[in-house]
Amino acid sequence: MNRLAGNVAVVLGAAGSGNMGQAIARRFAQEGARVVVGGRHEEALRALAAEIHGRHAVCDITRKRDVEGLAQTALDAWGRIDIAVNCAGWGLMAKLHDTTEEQIDKLMDLQFKGVFFFLQVFAERLAACGGGSIMTMSSASVYALLYNHAAYIGTKAGADALVRCFANEYGARGVKVNAIAPGLTATPMTEREMQMPGLEEVFLKEYPLGRLGTSQDVADAALWLASAESFITGQVLQANGGLTLRRNPLPREINASLAAAAPGARGA
Repeated sequence: MNRLAGNVAVVLGAAGSGNMGQAIARRFAQEGARVVVGGRHEEALRALAAEIHGRHAVCDITRKRDVEGLAQTALDAWGRIDIAVNCAGWGLMAKLHDTTEEQIDKLMDLQFKGVFFFLQVFAERLAACGGGSIMTMSSASVYALLYNHAAYIGTKAGADALVRCFANEYGARGVKVNAIAPGLTATPMTEREMQMPGLEEVFLKEYPLGRLGTSQDVADAALWLASAESFITGQVLQANGGLTLRRNPLPREINASLAAAAPGARGA
């Protein structure tokens, strides 16, 4: 406890009930940090901020002015920022030839341009406060390819490159910049898929540690990166139980597992 005592943390993407952003915000608060939570839905943010005795701000990561406002909320409340975490994302699943320009634009705005804004704003603010730790969410699918996920993977890969660039330039000013790459995790973004009988079983075979990850696993990884104990920057922490040592399942394997688990399937 109190590993983050005296620190001010900002967590963006914390409006979804039970999502990674909320898990991270709660974990940071438990460890003594004063936390500002951001996202697009004020009612949920207000409730979370009250629960963890923090602050909240409505923020759309695709608008740099919003991101600056989120940072200013923390500075106005506590005069400094030590930690910033971006959990905003959209898990689009679409075949290569079916992916639309509108979908690509949305992902580019959210998962590349938005990440650029987040790193721009918070790297400067943390450097001005003497340094600290910035994180954004990557994905194991960048390193263990998943079919029908190309636009998502491409924007996440681009954001991983931004992490390296900002880490290189801001390291001399005491700012660590890293990413966390979960695998398949039960969150609001994956809720519909996780409820499909047979899906978890086919993915589970590829995890050396024998289980799928949780939002709490991601929060624990974020806590370590946020702490003075971590001496890394410019890296993608593979917090996914070893999935990237193997692979994600192929579509035919997923379909076969779903078919076998479907009601009325032979042997069911």
